[in-house]
Amino acid sequence: MNLNIKDTFNKELPADSILENTRRQVEKACFSYVSPKQTAKPELLHVSPEMLENLGLTIEEAKSEAFLRIFTGNVVLPNTKPYAMCYGGHQFGNWAGQLGDGRAINLTEVVHNNKRWALQLKGAGETPYSRTADGLAVLRSSIREYLCSEAMFHLGVPTTRALSLALSGDQVLRDMLYNGNPEYEKGAIVCRVAPSFLRFGNYEIFAARQDIKTLKTLVDYTIKHFFGHLGEPSKKTYLAFFSEVSKRTLDMIINWQRVGFVHGVMNTDNMSILGLTIDYGPYGWLEGFDYGWTPNTTDRQHKRYQYGNQPNVGLWNLYKLANALYPLIEETESLEEILNTYKTDFEVKSLKMMRSKIGLEIEDVFDASLIQELEDNLLLTETDMTIFFRNLSDFNSEKPSEGLKIIKEAFYISEEINEEIQQKWHAWFQRYAERLSQELITSEERKMKMNAVNPKYVLRNYMAQLAIDDANKGDYKLIDELFQLLKKPYNEQPEFEKWFAKRPDWARNKVGCSMLSCSS
Repeated sequence: MNLNIKDTFNKELPADSILENTRRQVEKACFSYVSPKQTAKPELLHVSPEMLENLGLTIEEAKSEAFLRIFTGNVVLPNTKPYAMCYGGHQFGNWAGQLGDGRAINLTEVVHNNKRWALQLKGAGETPYSRTADGLAVLRSSIREYLCSEAMFHLGVPTTRALSLALSGDQVLRDMLYNGNPEYEKGAIVCRVAPSFLRFGNYEIFAARQDIKTLKTLVDYTIKHFFGHLGEPSKKTYLAFFSEVSKRTLDMIINWQRVGFVHGVMNTDNMSILGLTIDYGPYGWLEGFDYGWTPNTTDRQHKRYQYGNQPNVGLWNLYKLANALYPLIEETESLEEILNTYKTDFEVKSLKMMRSKIGLEIEDVFDASLIQELEDNLLLTETDMTIFFRNLSDFNSEKPSEGLKIIKEAFYISEEINEEIQQKWHAWFQRYAERLSQELITSEERKMKMNAVNPKYVLRNYMAQLAIDDANKGDYKLIDELFQLLKKPYNEQPEFEKWFAKRPDWARNKVGCSMLSCSS
């Protein structure tokens, strides 16, 4: 296979001196060398043509036995040394100490068309960071990661990508709901791809251990390869680096809020230093618009990672990163200033994003209250977020009384739309129509712009679950159908109209469709 291999992480950073693959605390090292586990009977289920192209590979190469064996961990590429990264993290607000790549093994780095890509297998076996786990993944979670990372890219949300989805041929024991009822499931491996898989926790672990030398080495490496435009390492550069990470993190989260994505487990070890959505575990998409919704069973009680709290958690995580970088900067005020900028930028960018969702271009001082009133109305009864905003683009400002008719498809329980709720919606549509009269674009132009930010199709949990159910029976066609659908989430795609629909009743409380665990 013709890959342009250019490894840097395992060549420029300190390695774990112990080579045995045993669970342990790894000191003064950014990674440990580790070989993927041999699998029983690997079978390729799907490959992303776009990612093949990004890596300089062809469809023909993807059909080869070499491709299958390399991207299921059965063969190591010549002149490469796979490894697992060392990092720590705050989990649900508490410092968890060393975590690391417990079920991910980095194969190599590839450069193509002046872009760097790290290739990583998820579910390829245990590492020194696996703690008590087996380092494997199951088909259920692998399908969810494979489809969602590619779907997010096409939605315009910063994300890691996925190259391939394969069965390992092994059975994996999992307690899906952590309720003491483990069952065997099909094992699977996803090859995920990103410029880098570095997380906030990679830096936190060295600061926590007061290993400032390794911390500086890693930060300097990160700036050299991914923030080179900031210049040579210095206190000023470190501050500029933190500022850019802060901006990228906020932009990513604003995009999550825009499309109704809830990550589910925003621990600091799941926060990419490049501002990419990383680690697709118990994620979910808002069905009914609800600030308080979280898809994660582990988070059910405290709802730390609920939809409405994601921007605040992003800031909290950046505080932890600031603490980790502090030994290199030793200047509290400048770091505080960057964190305060995040707060003010959030207000500005969030308002701008919501204005774009309802087709407003000219700024008006009353826009914030118009949007607040809209969000209050969306909470009056369960209202499908995706369908509501998509259909809103059909609103005719000359006929505000017909507004309710345009959005009625978004209501889950139509019997709840009593006279009081109707009046609130009529009042809002009247106000919205008056506000639109200030705009200088035609209704057709507005519709086009709104439909470019409000997707028609997102990977609702029930859709992924249908693909999982079929795949568990050996039928993989739905994986490809959803993959094709989600490449063009803003297009009408009439042939896929059945997917532009509210969550069906059977999916309301079904495992995998409403709540998910961190189990993989």
